[in-house]
Amino acid sequence: MQMAFVVIGGYVVASSPPAVKLIDRLAKLPKNGRSAVAWVALISMVASLLNWGLSLVFGGLLVRALARRTDLKMDYRAAGAAAYLGLGAVWALGLSSSAAQLQANPASLPPSILSITGVIPFTQTIFLWQSGAMLLALIVISLIIAYATAPGPNSARDAKACGVDPSFNLPPLQPRTRPGEWLEHSPLLIILLVLLAAGWLFHEFSTKPAISAISGLNTYNFLFIMLGALLHWRPRSFLDAVARAVPTTTGVLIQFPLYGSIAALMTTVKGADAQTLAHHISTFFVSIASHDTYALLMGVYSAILGFFIPSGGGKWIIEAPYVMQVANDLKYHLGWAVQIYNAAEALPNLINPFYMLPLLGVLGLKARDLIGFSFVQLLVHTPIVLFLLWALGTTLAYAPPVMP
Repeated sequence: MQMAFVVIGGYVVASSPPAVKLIDRLAKLPKNGRSAVAWVALISMVASLLNWGLSLVFGGLLVRALARRTDLKMDYRAAGAAAYLGLGAVWALGLSSSAAQLQANPASLPPSILSITGVIPFTQTIFLWQSGAMLLALIVISLIIAYATAPGPNSARDAKACGVDPSFNLPPLQPRTRPGEWLEHSPLLIILLVLLAAGWLFHEFSTKPAISAISGLNTYNFLFIMLGALLHWRPRSFLDAVARAVPTTTGVLIQFPLYGSIAALMTTVKGADAQTLAHHISTFFVSIASHDTYALLMGVYSAILGFFIPSGGGKWIIEAPYVMQVANDLKYHLGWAVQIYNAAEALPNLINPFYMLPLLGVLGLKARDLIGFSFVQLLVHTPIVLFLLWALGTTLAYAPPVMP
């Protein structure tokens, strides 16, 4: 359920009163409509490195704030597509990368996968300099495309032309009707809860290396939930925000148990030859791949599969048993194999409407309003991502799995 909690955590943080004030300040910076679109793209991509759910909601609220400016001739659809670039371009190269998070935490991986991959810390995945180089290249390219494809002032369609009222007002808290509701409207419970959480987080970071602590799925989600609670300040406001977030994560909540079942079938059920389905798939890939072609082959495969399974974490549980076995057999750097998955898996997000749902809910648009812009990003990103995965992978050497 990690991905669902990421969405909820992103929503409750971005919809808090302090965050809304910050968004209003950021919306005052662009000077014209096309630069506003590029500005949204940059903010969205930077936010996605912390939390992909945060980038969707924060980016969507920034677009609405920009749309309220009467001096900007900004295309509302292009800005909405720019707000989606965090998830569509670079999120998997940041801290909320599901595959990197899972691989860094042995307790999060099924034993059948852990025996193949071992523990792969962030220093061998998202914190590699090669990963940073790819991240920088994708950000620059995405910004150029976002700016170039944004309609000019004469052809831009604003929010009103799209049938959207860009005003955004946080719903007021309902007044207390009973004495027992006093605590719901008082910050006392939030303060007590955050203090207890801070004590646990202090212990976690003081007894473990910082990279190990933040890479823990429980710690990562817990940190964002507590931050959201603190920013909302009152329990009633926090609970209302969570309730508004849940409808956007319904699909995520439903799909993850199914992915777990698929992973179990692939890694535990054996055929007449006493081999698992994952073994047969990895054997097939080894027969057609080499060390030099691994990055290209796995990148294309993972991107295509992403159209049918739109889930970074659930899809990794399905792919990892054979993708990582192939990496071991070909003596390919295991951490970069994870990054191949991360970068390629994000590509289909650019035109897959599944994860657009939270953003579309904030913007009041439909997927067809954004996909035209994001499809151009996909056309340019695909060859560049595949080339960078291959070229940067040649600079890394294989090391055997490290068991916990």
